[in-house]
Amino acid sequence: MTALPVIRRGFADIRAGQVHYRRAGAAGTAALPLVMFHPSPGSSKMLEPLMARLAATRPVIAPDTLGNGDSCAPAGDAPALDVFVAAHVEAFDALGLPRVDLYGSHTGGNIAVEIAIRHPQRVRRLILDGLSLYAADERADMLAHYAPAVTPSPDGSHLLWIWNFVRDAYLFWPWYRRDAAHRRDVGLPSADALHDKFVEVAKAARTYHLSYRAAIAYRKEERLPLVTVPTLLTCARTDMLLRYLDQVAALMPCASCAITPGLSTEADAQQTVARMLDFLDAPGRREAAA
Repeated sequence: MTALPVIRRGFADIRAGQVHYRRAGAAGTAALPLVMFHPSPGSSKMLEPLMARLAATRPVIAPDTLGNGDSCAPAGDAPALDVFVAAHVEAFDALGLPRVDLYGSHTGGNIAVEIAIRHPQRVRRLILDGLSLYAADERADMLAHYAPAVTPSPDGSHLLWIWNFVRDAYLFWPWYRRDAAHRRDVGLPSADALHDKFVEVAKAARTYHLSYRAAIAYRKEERLPLVTVPTLLTCARTDMLLRYLDQVAALMPCASCAITPGLSTEADAQQTVARMLDFLDAPGRREAAA
């Protein structure tokens, strides 16, 4: 396999503080920059395997969403998704990104959707990778249980809770329903991968839940039909949100749709990336960066 591009890191100043980001790829290509919003919990580090492959042909920037990784926290105890959208558009300005292609996964997909609705002139193409579409009772249950606030404990017991939280999301869906009916069959990632994700969540232990709750509360059923930019809906066949793909697609009848193999093996990663690049680089869709 060809060596993947080096991923570098930086910070963008916004009024709330600083947004941390990862960047890869050459800046002088004809392709627009691709901005990637990560799923929760964690940070843009979780996107490194995908962003490095996509960066072979374009600049890629992946911010840590507010309150996650090394980005500053949003103000308030229960910020709405609008707060995250405004802050990250402000980061676009700070980074000199007047127009971009946009990718979002899970929580990051909610942010990407709303940016595309509010700022369609700034988004050329949109990839939404794994979106939920909770019914009212699911939403209420998730808001009550999925992302509890964490308070650091003098005995460090909060760290064990975070480790189990990160691990159990691979074993059950949702993670707090630990019974046979909710068991996942994807298996655990490596201990190294679990450690990396644990570290990113632990860094943001006090605020990781804010973006989660904003995304869970976001009424996608009302907002998805308002997306006007060309969109590709993708979902890995192992993604627990695959069950919602048809419902999401029904709200966006003009969007393309693809179930991908994910990134578990090199062959899977190549197939997944190829599908995304086909969408971004299809004839007549490539535009020079503004």
